[in-house]
Amino acid sequence: MAANSSSWLVGSYTIKANRKTPNVKSHKFYFNLPNRPGQARANFAQPDSHRRVPRQKRRVVVTGIGITTPLGHDHDTFYDNLLQGISGISKIENFDCSQLPLKIGGEIKSFSADGWVSSKLAKRADKFMLYLLTAGKKALADGGITDEVNKELNKTRCGIVIGSSFGGLRIFQEWLTTMMTPSKMPNPFSIPLSANNMGSAFLAIDLGWMGPNYVVNAACATSNTCILSAAGHIFDGQTDMMLCGGSDAGVHPILLGGLASCRVLSKGQNCDPTKASRPWDTDRDGVVLGDGAGVLLLEELEHAKRRGANIYAEFLGGSFVTDPYHMTQPHPDGDGMVLCMEKALADAGVANEDVNYINAHAPSTKIGDLREFRALIRCFNNNPELRVNSSKSMTGHMLAATGAVEAIATIKAIQTGWIHPNVNLDNPDKEMDKNILVGPEKERLDIKVAMSNSFAFGGHNSSILFAPIK
Repeated sequence: MAANSSSWLVGSYTIKANRKTPNVKSHKFYFNLPNRPGQARANFAQPDSHRRVPRQKRRVVVTGIGITTPLGHDHDTFYDNLLQGISGISKIENFDCSQLPLKIGGEIKSFSADGWVSSKLAKRADKFMLYLLTAGKKALADGGITDEVNKELNKTRCGIVIGSSFGGLRIFQEWLTTMMTPSKMPNPFSIPLSANNMGSAFLAIDLGWMGPNYVVNAACATSNTCILSAAGHIFDGQTDMMLCGGSDAGVHPILLGGLASCRVLSKGQNCDPTKASRPWDTDRDGVVLGDGAGVLLLEELEHAKRRGANIYAEFLGGSFVTDPYHMTQPHPDGDGMVLCMEKALADAGVANEDVNYINAHAPSTKIGDLREFRALIRCFNNNPELRVNSSKSMTGHMLAATGAVEAIATIKAIQTGWIHPNVNLDNPDKEMDKNILVGPEKERLDIKVAMSNSFAFGGHNSSILFAPIK
């Protein structure tokens, strides 16, 4: 702990005075919080044994995965479909899109929150929240955090950072419609249940977790930024366990209409939805939106070992930076992306030749795909082992969820030793080096270090790195 900083610990905790304010003395406070019905009390009484530990002495691992996507609602089914080259993009069925230019998307067709979310909340909540809550609960179950295990956790050292770009669009639209009808009263739950922060808030309330709990919105880079933020709390010794990721229900008339007017969306493949998202292909013409949520359970390595947790991979580090070139376009030479990847490598303590797999952002846009590829060549040109693919060719772009879902695909590649194909890459752009792009079939790869990129509108750039646990 830096000498000039303030610090506090929950329970019997100490507030240390800043040395610049000598008249303030150190104090100890003792207090108790009432139990919530059906929830275990948090363990407060460990202030001295959890002071900040230098990062080099703490390692972060992935011990649980939860997912809700157009390709499946568990990580095995999801990744099996990716390996087979199956597309989750289809004609939109959940609403009338006859007046919209794009009539396809990565809709989640058969989803149920039964057993994960209360029936009362399931009736009220927006899709983005139900996807988030379900994926979060699945990550906990996958990580072995049963109700009994949760009771024994020090809940002041467990936190949540799960973001959303657009939150509850459906509920907010219904609220606006009601407000324009004088004879109707708006639903009092409309604002709380459409707010971006309420998904992670409901998770924390349900679990009784009392550590950091907040939402990040960095557009398409939201999930990666959440993962980096969550890992930072563990690296810094503030927490032992964090849920992190993102969720969005972007296949919605407001977003489809708005992004179509921005000329961002694909418009040429309504007849064959599975061919619409085609990263790096000469005929790519824009983004295809998808719905989804992805949540990782991150944990400090020794904490995970003590409870006998299954470890999928190690989180090595990452970076988020700003590309100030343009509101929606990356720098022509990929300067912001290069900076992001180089800083991520430095943060993780690995050389560029150590990375032999990249799950690229590659949203199937003319400019975005090309400039990211230029950045990749600048960073990794001397690595003959490098393999690159894009999950969006099959999932579509899930906005805030896409980084977490692609992180899960990256982790599954590490776990299985298989990397998924690039579908629809029939005629690679002339400027693309086909030698590093995965072909139309899955490939075997012994991954040393893997990177997952998310680059967003507003210049929000993020890269994260994973490796097999050693």
